[in-house]
Amino acid sequence: MDGNGRWAKKRGKIRTFGHSEGAKKVIEITKEASDMGIKYLTLYAFSTENWKREKSEIDFLMKLLSKFLKREFKTLQENNIKFRVIGDMSKLSRQLQIVIANTIEKTKSNDGLTQILAINYGSRDEIIRTIKKIGNKDFTEENINKALDTHDFPDVDLLLRTGGEKRLSNFLLWQSAYAELFFTDTLWPDFSISEFRSILEDFKKRTRRFGGI
Repeated sequence: MDGNGRWAKKRGKIRTFGHSEGAKKVIEITKEASDMGIKYLTLYAFSTENWKREKSEIDFLMKLLSKFLKREFKTLQENNIKFRVIGDMSKLSRQLQIVIANTIEKTKSNDGLTQILAINYGSRDEIIRTIKKIGNKDFTEENINKALDTHDFPDVDLLLRTGGEKRLSNFLLWQSAYAELFFTDTLWPDFSISEFRSILEDFKKRTRRFGGI
């Protein structure tokens, strides 16, 4: 969900204003995905590299995440959305960990779309943690899949990045081995439902061979 800071700067606002607007877009796109029958939607909320940002911005993002989960809990329930996270939660504040755990627990019986937030997530970090979990077991593809943060979820079908950058930025590298890639110049707060639908229509037209002919 790239482009929040640039979106705000274009409007003469501080970066945190863009993050607030971006949070609104998260729930809008999540509801649309749910209405369309999509089963899994993973959103890159905070990366392991984002700790390099200014402390004031990091603090704002953590507070925004807590407020988002509390504010949008009713929306998750009304839309039968299950909430999950991937990433290393140990570095988050105890208060935020509690909010996350409560949201997961209270939505666990929902069986519509699963909204997955990647928080303090980096694919390389995930792979390192996975290796440590496996320990002395055989390093088979099956054992790796079982030990990943995403062990309950299918591999990525469609990977979409907003904001004009054309790179994966340490996001779900293992799980995206056969993902269809889409890049748009649209900054995340401007990303519309109509563009989302258009990308999904394009995705449906693609032929996925998974290494076959």
